[in-house]
Amino acid sequence: MSTSRRQFLLQIAATGVLAKIPATMAHALASPDLLYPPRDLSYFAAPLDHGEADIRIGYASIAWNGKDNEAIEEISEVGYPGIQLRANAVKEFPDPHALRDLLLKHKLTFVALSSGDVPLNPEARQTIIDGHVRNAQYLHEAGGKYLQLIGASSKDRTSFSPDDYKYEGQLLTEIAKRVADLGVQSGFHNHMNTIGQTPEQVNAILDAADPSYLKLELDTAHYAQGGGDPAAMIRKYGSRLLFMHLKDTKPAATPNGYEFVELGQGRVDFPAIFAALKEVHFRGWGVVELDGARAEAGPAPKESAEMSKHYLEQKLGVRV
Repeated sequence: MSTSRRQFLLQIAATGVLAKIPATMAHALASPDLLYPPRDLSYFAAPLDHGEADIRIGYASIAWNGKDNEAIEEISEVGYPGIQLRANAVKEFPDPHALRDLLLKHKLTFVALSSGDVPLNPEARQTIIDGHVRNAQYLHEAGGKYLQLIGASSKDRTSFSPDDYKYEGQLLTEIAKRVADLGVQSGFHNHMNTIGQTPEQVNAILDAADPSYLKLELDTAHYAQGGGDPAAMIRKYGSRLLFMHLKDTKPAATPNGYEFVELGQGRVDFPAIFAALKEVHFRGWGVVELDGARAEAGPAPKESAEMSKHYLEQKLGVRV
C-alpha cells in the first residue's frame, strides 16, 4: 500500500468515518489487491423500476360541436373521468373558476385545452405567443393540466423547408417556456393537413424544439393516416410523451379519402399501441376523440363515447 493511501486511511479511521463505510467498500479501500470501486457492480447493473404503466382515459368535447355544457354532462354520465375542451370554452365560460367548479361537480379532470395552431407568421409572432399564453392562464385557473398546440396549416402551401421546421420548433418552444411559468405543460399535436402531418415532419419539429419544454401529444389516427406507426412512435418518444389522443380512422368516400370513427371501428392497431405504452411505462392520460364527418353525421356523441368505452373495456381490458 502506498504511503499516501496509508495516510489517507489513518486519517479517516481517526475521525471514525471508516467505521461508517459499508463493509464491501471498506475492504476495497484497505486491500491493495482489490480495485476501487469494488469489483462486484451487480447492484448498479440492476434495472431501475419505473413502475407499472398507468393510463387514465378521458374524452374530448369536440364531438358536441361547441355545446360544452352538454358534453360535460354526458361524458361524466358515460363514466369517463377526464375531459378535453377546445378554446371556445374560454368564451363559453368566461370565469375559469366557474368551469373548474362545474367540472368538479361532474367529477371530471380537466386534462387539456386545445389552444389552436401556431402559424408560420413572423410578423404576428408575439401576437401568436400572447394568445396561447392567455389560454394557458385560463387553463391554469380552471384547474387544467395540458395545453395542446397544433402546427401551421398546410392548406395554402404544398411543401415546407428545413427552415420552416426549425422556426416552428423554436416558436413552439418559446410558447412552451412561457406556459411553463404558469405551471402548465405543452404538447405538440401531430395533425393531418399541417406542417406536422408525416412522421418525418413530426420528427423535424420535435428535433428543432427543446424537449425540456415541448412534449409530444400523439394522435393515433392522425399519425396512422399520415403514414406512421403509432406504436413505434410511442417507443421512440416514450420519455417525451405528455398525453395522447386515442382515435381511430378508416378509408371513406370523403373528399380526403378517410374518416375518423369510434375506437375499434377502423384500422388503428390499438392492441399494439397499449402494448407499447406498457413497454415504455407510460403513466398519463389518453383522451378518446372523435371529430369530422363521423361526429356530425354518425351516432349521437354520447352513443359514440359509449361505443369507444365498450371497446376499451371489453376488447382491450382497459378500465375507464
